[in-house]
Amino acid sequence: MTSPMFEKIALVGIGLIGSSLARVIRREGLARHVAISTRSAATLARAEELGLGSSYTTDAKEAVRDADLVIVSVPVGSSGAVAEEIAPALKQGAILTDVGSTKASVIAQMQPYVPAGVHFIPGHPLAGTEKSGPDAGFADLFDNRWCIFTPLPETDPEALERLSEFWRRCGANIDTMDPQHHDMTLAIVSHLPHIIAYNIVGTADDLQSVTKSEVIKYSASGFRDFTRLAASDPTMWRDVCLHNKDAILEMLARFSEDLASLQRAIRWGDGEKLFDLFTRTRAVRRSIIEAGQDIDVPDFGRQAVEHPAKS
Repeated sequence: MTSPMFEKIALVGIGLIGSSLARVIRREGLARHVAISTRSAATLARAEELGLGSSYTTDAKEAVRDADLVIVSVPVGSSGAVAEEIAPALKQGAILTDVGSTKASVIAQMQPYVPAGVHFIPGHPLAGTEKSGPDAGFADLFDNRWCIFTPLPETDPEALERLSEFWRRCGANIDTMDPQHHDMTLAIVSHLPHIIAYNIVGTADDLQSVTKSEVIKYSASGFRDFTRLAASDPTMWRDVCLHNKDAILEMLARFSEDLASLQRAIRWGDGEKLFDLFTRTRAVRRSIIEAGQDIDVPDFGRQAVEHPAKS
């Protein structure tokens, strides 16, 4: 059996990502001690019932004390407050990282509080479901998914490689990019789809007489897949919109232009344009499957997410 990568890992936040990390850390033996911290006493108690860690506390400073790796897994709007709270307890040589879906904002919030001698490496595992809380996690969540790092100019290469190896052993593929490029990329591949889903489901909800009957009854025709995205954690997505607003607004503008073009094609009966668009987008779906980022089975493989193997 291989020796642990870290003596102590602290998980600040124990939602879907944090609890999945706890499970895979235990399965792979990546740390001798896993300290879990969250502000909610009820959530912390549930994490302890599930046996996700070695120690449990609502005091984040206590959790990170003497930790070799600290992973902050909270809504991006709370990143700065968490960094300020834990900074005095971070030990020299520790690696501090996060899992937030926006990077420029997280860096701006957290970096001012990072003590000298602590390796701050912003990160973002591109993995998740619409579920939240400690019960939602599973050890296979990161398998063949991407974890993107946005290293700072002063980032220590050895610390970056050590963190990269940790995520590889969690099952992830590794990439690095500039924080602004990350935020623009995620605005189109993640943030915009969620916003569109929230909006479509909200529109249906406004049609009260329909929502209570036909929309729910016939949701398998496509509406259901929007509701899955729109069921994601409201706090997290509120913060994403507020903290990546420039990139999201740019992508919304581009989407609106393309939507207007599609509207004209439908209005004027331009079947050739519609067929070309649908053919092109179908090819994108096939490319995602070929890249191993989804599977070509009914329900997009959702059963594997909703009923994962117990870890």
